Amino acid sequence: MSSTPPSTGNEAQPAVAVSDVTKSYGARRAVDGVSLDVRRGEFFGLLGPNGAGKSTLVEIMEGLRRADSGSVAVFGESPWPRNMDLLPRMGIQTQSSAFFVRQTVHEHLRTVAALFGAETAAVDTTLDVVGLGGQHRVRVDNLSGGQRQRLAIASALVHGPELLFLDEPTAALDPEGRRDLWEVLRGLKARGRTIVYTTHHLDEAEALCDRVGILVEGSLVVTDEPHHLIGTFGATSRLLVPLGRIDEDEAASLVGVDGVTVQGGHLVLETRATGRVLAALDAMTGLDGVQTLTATLEDVYLDITARRPSRPNSVPSTNREKQA
Repeated sequence: MSSTPPSTGNEAQPAVAVSDVTKSYGARRAVDGVSLDVRRGEFFGLLGPNGAGKSTLVEIMEGLRRADSGSVAVFGESPWPRNMDLLPRMGIQTQSSAFFVRQTVHEHLRTVAALFGAETAAVDTTLDVVGLGGQHRVRVDNLSGGQRQRLAIASALVHGPELLFLDEPTAALDPEGRRDLWEVLRGLKARGRTIVYTTHHLDEAEALCDRVGILVEGSLVVTDEPHHLIGTFGATSRLLVPLGRIDEDEAASLVGVDGVTVQGGHLVLETRATGRVLAALDAMTGLDGVQTLTATLEDVYLDITARRPSRPNSVPSTNREKQA
């Protein structure tokens, strides 16, 4: 696994450029006029509910699936029909990765490395990077689900690609494994890799991604930096007030409170005007024991996907790519 991607002299050119791409399966529009650029060296997260079109869009970017219309360029070249010149520059980890299950972990990765002409030394390095350094002699069919996920990521990394497509790479990992992989991915980005990433873990996207795009029913609804999305959409914060300090009706009557619920030993006040509500609470009861849970990318995501109107075949896009 080489430390830095080679310079091509086209650093200003996007790593991936998608323009007005559509893809339908029968009457269902899986991808509906999506346009986006992934910048070189960027960690880009593609988010959306199940069935939103994420995997289809990523497979079109990878050259695994043909778009019905529109265009895709990877490093300035079309990935479809299968572009053999692009393959060594891309690393792909899919949701359902195929393995040489009767080989050991080391044998499997040596085989993958040989297919790409990668040096044998990269095998040991890559296994160490993904946390499988002690599993060299274990047969692939004896690995746990989480270990197989690590091996799938190693298979995408071993040849030192410039561009990585990772489709829910932490889905089978435990919390410790997820955090370990985060550090691996941060290291890859620091070495100049470009990463296109799909995940259902919104905390993960917020922690790792430079920008995210949210797909709903095939349309790219918004593209922006996570922290800017949180500020722009004015997602709801929650104030946890110990029970008995103020009753529900009093809390609901405060200016800026959007909703009140009881959870455990607290009243939970939902608000988009945190400062105003805190000032009112301070005047009424003081702030001792009051906890503030600030808005997160998950709050924005749930807000966007909940209010998106359903459609039988297509929806207009409100892509904010130009504002990012």
